Amino acid sequence: MPPVPDDLRTGVRAGLPLLLGVVPFGLVAGVASVDAGLSPVQAVGLSVVVFAGASQLAAVDLLATDTPLAVVVLTAVVINLRMSMYSASIAPYFESFRRRWEAACAYLLTDMSYALAVAEFRSDGPTDRRWYYLGVAVPMWLVWQVATAAGAVLGARIPDRWGVSFAVPLVFLALLLPELSDRPRAVAALVGGSIAVVGAGWPLNLGLLGGALAGVAAGVVAEGRTAS
Repeated sequence: MPPVPDDLRTGVRAGLPLLLGVVPFGLVAGVASVDAGLSPVQAVGLSVVVFAGASQLAAVDLLATDTPLAVVVLTAVVINLRMSMYSASIAPYFESFRRRWEAACAYLLTDMSYALAVAEFRSDGPTDRRWYYLGVAVPMWLVWQVATAAGAVLGARIPDRWGVSFAVPLVFLALLLPELSDRPRAVAALVGGSIAVVGAGWPLNLGLLGGALAGVAAGVVAEGRTAS
């Protein structure tokens, strides 16, 4: 058996504390998927294909209200727009990778893996970037999939009167609050949340999409004014 690369183990150790937060989030995603009418197999398939917690939950929430598929997809894309910025930021560190490794790393990209990897890469230490990144990202993928599958199976047995779906907005709040670290982010959250609430009664559930777009626009404007 070949030895485990040191940087792979370092990446795993760096990501371990964050896995504690991935478990309940994945469980909620699985429960919410079944609650929205998906079968456990469909819930796991969605989790494997999409692998994006916030947009995955938003998509499930919209599917539960019979929102047109185009709106569901567009909403998920808008929520995941930040990944394009993450990709542009981390891409220079992956330039030496082969195409298949770049594709694998792109698929595994999450908020947490990006933050840990970029912080390590910017230290200019002798880190093997591929192994470190895989050490951080692969356990997150595995734990997310197992937690989602467990939630999907468990959710099918939970009575509706328990109201498990109420956990979804709580998870979003748990994700949001740590991100309110500066003015542009706070403005984006305030504007996006306000528009989403105001548009709760809009046709085709367009309030969520409108809130996401308004939040992105407000954040960009606030960022520009802060920088000028």
